[in-house]
Amino acid sequence: MPTASDFAGTRRLTRLAARRDRFTFLAWWTGLGLFVAATTALFADSLALEEDLVRETQLVATNTGMRLLGLTSGPSAGGYMLHREFVMLAVLAALMSTFAVIRHTRQNEELGRAEMLDSTVVGRHAGLAAGVIVAVAADVVLALVLGIAILVAGQPAEGALLAGASVAAVGLVWVGVSAVTCQLSSTARGAAGIAAGALAVAFVVSGVGNMLGEVDASGMRVTSSWVAWLSPIGWGQQTRPFGGAHWWPLLLALAALVVLVAVAGALASRRDVGRGLWRERRGRGVARRSLLSPLGLVWRLQRGAFVGWAVALAMFGLIFGNLTEQIQGLTGNAKDWWTEAGGTDRLIDAYQVSIIQMAGMFVAIYVVQVLLRMRVDEIGGTLEPVLATGVSRARWLLSHVVHAVLGAVALMVVFAVSMGLTTGQVLGGTLDQAARLVGAGLVQVPGVLVVGAAVVAVSCVVPRWSVPVSWGLMLLMIVAGPMFGPSLDFPTLVQDLSPFTHSPKVPAVDVTAAPLLGLTAVSAGLALAGLAVLRRRNLALPA
Repeated sequence: MPTASDFAGTRRLTRLAARRDRFTFLAWWTGLGLFVAATTALFADSLALEEDLVRETQLVATNTGMRLLGLTSGPSAGGYMLHREFVMLAVLAALMSTFAVIRHTRQNEELGRAEMLDSTVVGRHAGLAAGVIVAVAADVVLALVLGIAILVAGQPAEGALLAGASVAAVGLVWVGVSAVTCQLSSTARGAAGIAAGALAVAFVVSGVGNMLGEVDASGMRVTSSWVAWLSPIGWGQQTRPFGGAHWWPLLLALAALVVLVAVAGALASRRDVGRGLWRERRGRGVARRSLLSPLGLVWRLQRGAFVGWAVALAMFGLIFGNLTEQIQGLTGNAKDWWTEAGGTDRLIDAYQVSIIQMAGMFVAIYVVQVLLRMRVDEIGGTLEPVLATGVSRARWLLSHVVHAVLGAVALMVVFAVSMGLTTGQVLGGTLDQAARLVGAGLVQVPGVLVVGAAVVAVSCVVPRWSVPVSWGLMLLMIVAGPMFGPSLDFPTLVQDLSPFTHSPKVPAVDVTAAPLLGLTAVSAGLALAGLAVLRRRNLALPA
């Protein structure tokens, strides 16, 4: 049983953790808050007419595939936004919590900081307590930020605050989940992987629960099956902020947090510092030949992320292709929104353009994630032994860039093929639809590469700020891009800041080489500028 001495120094460690994360959390709060405010205002404007809102709500409620992504509770702009965005927001809140807890617990042990701190007057559980406290506080602030963002967009106060709290509740559960995984794994990467796996399971369980649910007679409200209640994401959805406002499911998240943190504390008492309860798996006696090159090493480190993204994008492609049948019957403002976003009066072409552009933005998020691994390698100490061999800085950087480029191309093809398969079942000509969408997906790649090149430049020029600046640029490019920029009436100059604005709207229009060559030239220039700086600056190696 832990005693008071086990928590000695918790206050000082909490202040230290908060200071270390102040800019990181600020980026999370600002980015998610602006995104939610923009998307809520967008849906409120595009679905201002009651008949359009009812039609869209019925569309997503009666489509089994769309219920995998969210839960509908009646016709409201706020409820429609939550159906479209809740799962993504919940996943991001969970990741924010996971990264915070791991950073101040398992990562400190892995890098030797915990051992140094333990040589002072610090209790055994002080580091874990500080990580949990900081992460919980970050989730509470996130709940307020999201609630205010939805409120400012014109939604009812109670629903807005409950929506923010329901997203943060998922984050609170993953504070406890990551606290436990830090005790099981001996590495930060392993702890994050286990927590991410649990998050994927939670998503699937809540989605299946909604898919197995029943739609009421109006076709606008879904009653989930009991399966959805097995998932913390399902708990957040069942609060129904704009369709009944049930606060009590949040108690389940708080209870889970308390239980999981208690379990983490008990497990921490049963292991040595720097070790995990799960035995480390022995590696191969002889390394594969692919690991003799930096590109093979990067693939080995990033293959799990690539496979996860590929599976997710394939699933979303199947869902969005299947929606083609319902899209054909749209009229009114809903039809006008799609045709405006797609840049053509042909509804199906406009829909496909918009979805392919959205897929390109998701792939850009993947590219940002994998390229920021360079910063992790630099400050984590894994770069130094690589450079101690015959690998130059340029070759090391090139290996990350090549992996990001090939990964982006492969993910766009995966999404386009899966969307083409289900689109072909609706419109006919499956192979033609798949080939058509693959071409449209590849057209998005140069825009994605501009995002990746910007991350390379930032990581090389201002490495200390690479993470918040890179994600801030990603958010700017999404919000200013064709999905949101025109609907939010951004000036043309602002919309032009997004590379996705300049990508041809294929398959609605013919491909033109000029914008693609321009985007490729910009990405090459940014990457070369970053390389020039990297070759001359000092590396931020661990002490």
